[in-house]
Amino acid sequence: MAQRPHPHITIPPGAAPPANPSPSARDPPLSPVNLWADRRPLSFTPSSATARTSRISLDASPQASSRLSSVYDSEQSYLSFPEQDRRPYSFTPSSATARTSRISLDAVTQPSSRPASAYEPEQSHLSFPEPQLYRSSSQRSSRSSHRPPSNIIGLSHRSSRSDSLLSPDSLLTPTHFASGESRPPSFESTPETAVRDLSSELSDLTLDSEEGLRKFQGGELYDDDEEWYRLVPPEAREVLDKKEVQRQSILFEIIKSEKDYVADLQLVKDVFVDPLVATLAVPQHRVKGFIQEVFFNIDAILAHHQRLLAALFARQREQHPLIQSLSDIILDNSLLFRNDYEAYIKHYPLAEARHRSEMRRSQRYQYFLQQCSLDPRVRKRDLITFLSRPVTRLPRLLLLLENAKKYTEVDHPDVESIPLLIGILSDFIKSTQPGIAASEDKVKFWNLCESLVYQKGEIIDLDLYDESRSLRFQGPLSRRYKTNMDLHWADLHVALLDNYLLLLKPEARSSSVTKHHVVSRPIPLEYLRLGQFDGPPENRKERAEEGSGLLDRVRSRYRPMYPFTIYHASSKMHRRYTLYAPSEEVRKRWRDALVETIAIRQIRQESNMLFATHVVNEGFFKYAALGTAAYGAGSHYTGRINAATELSSGSHKFIAVACTSGVYIAIRGEPSFRKVLTVPNPTCMVSLPPAGKFFVLHEGGLFSYSLDLICRAALGFATAQSLDASKERISTDVVLFRVGRIGSRYMVLYAVKSFLQLWLYALEVAHPAESTNSANHRWSSATTSGFRSFGEPLSIPKDTHNLTVLSRRVVICSDKGAISVADPANLSLSLKSTMLPDFSEADDNAPMAALKARCATARPLGIVRCPNSDELLVIYDGAPHTVSQLGCYIDKHGVPTRSSGYLRWETKAASYVHRGDYILLFSPEFVEVRTVHTGKLVQVIEGADIRRIDAGVLSPDKDSTTLIAMRGAEDHGLVTDKVVELVETSELRTPRVSEVPGAWDEFDVLS
Repeated sequence: MAQRPHPHITIPPGAAPPANPSPSARDPPLSPVNLWADRRPLSFTPSSATARTSRISLDASPQASSRLSSVYDSEQSYLSFPEQDRRPYSFTPSSATARTSRISLDAVTQPSSRPASAYEPEQSHLSFPEPQLYRSSSQRSSRSSHRPPSNIIGLSHRSSRSDSLLSPDSLLTPTHFASGESRPPSFESTPETAVRDLSSELSDLTLDSEEGLRKFQGGELYDDDEEWYRLVPPEAREVLDKKEVQRQSILFEIIKSEKDYVADLQLVKDVFVDPLVATLAVPQHRVKGFIQEVFFNIDAILAHHQRLLAALFARQREQHPLIQSLSDIILDNSLLFRNDYEAYIKHYPLAEARHRSEMRRSQRYQYFLQQCSLDPRVRKRDLITFLSRPVTRLPRLLLLLENAKKYTEVDHPDVESIPLLIGILSDFIKSTQPGIAASEDKVKFWNLCESLVYQKGEIIDLDLYDESRSLRFQGPLSRRYKTNMDLHWADLHVALLDNYLLLLKPEARSSSVTKHHVVSRPIPLEYLRLGQFDGPPENRKERAEEGSGLLDRVRSRYRPMYPFTIYHASSKMHRRYTLYAPSEEVRKRWRDALVETIAIRQIRQESNMLFATHVVNEGFFKYAALGTAAYGAGSHYTGRINAATELSSGSHKFIAVACTSGVYIAIRGEPSFRKVLTVPNPTCMVSLPPAGKFFVLHEGGLFSYSLDLICRAALGFATAQSLDASKERISTDVVLFRVGRIGSRYMVLYAVKSFLQLWLYALEVAHPAESTNSANHRWSSATTSGFRSFGEPLSIPKDTHNLTVLSRRVVICSDKGAISVADPANLSLSLKSTMLPDFSEADDNAPMAALKARCATARPLGIVRCPNSDELLVIYDGAPHTVSQLGCYIDKHGVPTRSSGYLRWETKAASYVHRGDYILLFSPEFVEVRTVHTGKLVQVIEGADIRRIDAGVLSPDKDSTTLIAMRGAEDHGLVTDKVVELVETSELRTPRVSEVPGAWDEFDVLS
């Protein structure tokens, strides 16, 4: 910055106002003054008529008019004398205004479009002091090279970027001149020009103005010196009205606070963020995420304010000490940093909570912050103070702008621009309040999650740290337990999440830490049902307070408690809870919160189903309701659905349904079925396309039919006689069978009941040339073409109820809680097979012993391999008179993993199916969908009399169809049975334009 020469200021001793008073307002204006002919000092003498408004009058000799134009036409805008005559100008206030000595800049018209100006209304008085100014010719010449000319006597002009916004029609026209002559056109000026010239003159009065400003912007001043009045000498301050002094101080405070704010944000990066990356205060594998969570986008906010501060410094250098306006700069930048501020402010409660959580659990982090506090720039402030700076900056800026508005004159452009800026900032601050409230709720939710203490051994994946998770409502409630002697009251803390309801027992372990024990298993909202909410209040006996008198201790005190009931839909009797609220209002609030949260959860689940329900047929299959006749005259009766499977022939796809009256087949999508087999009570059927066979199990006999003839019969092209001709009996007394792929082989496994045990047989689909009839298999005299046997049969437990496949092994599940694994290639040698799970170390392992006790009373359903893992998930169902439905993880050797933890299902499953990353558990009222890796509950499908009907497939693929039967409507004593398909959905994703073929064809141009 070019340094301006300092003016010489001297106050002559005994200086006093002139004796002659100024002319009255009615006197004619003075003629121009010839300063070169008559070198008497120019006196600024306000007239008596305008003493209150303090207008400028020019008191000069009439003979000085001929050479006046040469002064005003010169390049420099200051009044000066030649070298040989250095008599001072005298600024002499009139006697009428000697005490106030103020100058008021009055405008006839308000400038319309320049936001960066500062001038005073009529009521403001700018006082000129009595000192006399001397300037040398050298000073004049040095300034003339870079100072534009001025047409206002005694007021110099310093250009700024905001000058281009001046309205040419806004003129400063004094009411009267000091003499009777008219003022020449060269004296006319705008109020903005007058203010700029006044600002320039005030700058000339400042002895070390630019040097002090440079030190201020460079941060080289002491804190006490960083004030506007410290950078402006008393002589310059006396020129301004007190109101303008206040306004200038506020504008300077805006710049100063912005400088401090930028320094603090830069300090965060230099003292906290960068050293945190270089140290081990936070483990390296999570330091990047920690910085993102705690400091968020503070770098983007710093960049915005560095740009804002640079613009404010530039304006200050241009207009100091009389800054006209800053509102245009702040307005432009506020529109740019709004989005980044909104994101930061809404995230701030989460950042603070993450910082405090790390402080509680890491001594390294505490030591790191202690070392950071040693930096002198920190000045004993903690990290929370710095993190909250962006949150408090805008409200503080808003307060400064409101104060600046109070000291802005009514004819100043800031009167319009500052309220606009205040409105924008106020609306923005208000708009962030809901986001802050949501983040604070998230913090409360996180604190609750960290305080949870689960029951030992149970694996519960509540999906607490999902982005969409939220705490909907929480508060203290009571519950009443019945003991042998009396009813016991217990105080609980109940938390309603958007996916679970938690019943917790608070335990204060210290003054700042409270743990919440999960006293009852969390209830998923899909299973939560509301009972009575209008019961009469019940009295609870209160204990006497400490310090109360003896009589008060003897007296019984009762408090009314308002009950309401909730229960688990899958366990209505065992998991029914009566909770007590302290008032009717609290009970109503709980009911409203529960109803709203359950409704929102239901809508979200319906719009994000992993498995969608597709009704294949509804209305064709009917059976008699309980207590009614089987069927009336002319009624259509098929019986209850027992099994179903898909089959295909050529381009046609069919679905076969087995009812108590026979087997029905229809083309997929058609409503009516055709009966193809009249067999009594078929319970299971499977099609095997590689062998061209269709298997049906009915009344203990396993039979196979030609798959091609079954499909032709569904189309009406084959007769019942042709189907009977293709019938082959595989075995009698068959309890169950499974057909599917084991490794690279297609096999048929079936269990035959003998006197005291079951025998497991295996057949492999073979080429016709390899097909043999083994005497070891008890099939009929009819040939079973296309199969060959696998060695000797295997004796299995007589209570075996399911066969599944695990890679190349067969998993045999029995009711005694034991699971055995056999090799189908050589059944006779695999009888002494591995028993799963392996609890051989349970005697020395308490968690494993507890898991063994639970599994001993459970009924295994099968084993599922966890995708992309060496773990296996064993699925159990509760025994007939127990409520132990669970699952546990084992390794490839059968040893329990995950500290012998266990999962618990919400419903008592009768069967299951594995589909990719999910398992589906089927109970009569619910289908429960869970992840294989963690057991997290992701979906619940509700119905009536639900049963899986495609259980004959040995190892269904991921894309296989899952068919279930479900009870429908009842009409005239007949119940409709629905066939429903569970279709796995895929995530919706909007394709990019580059992924759409031909999206840019019409925009192609020749290269």
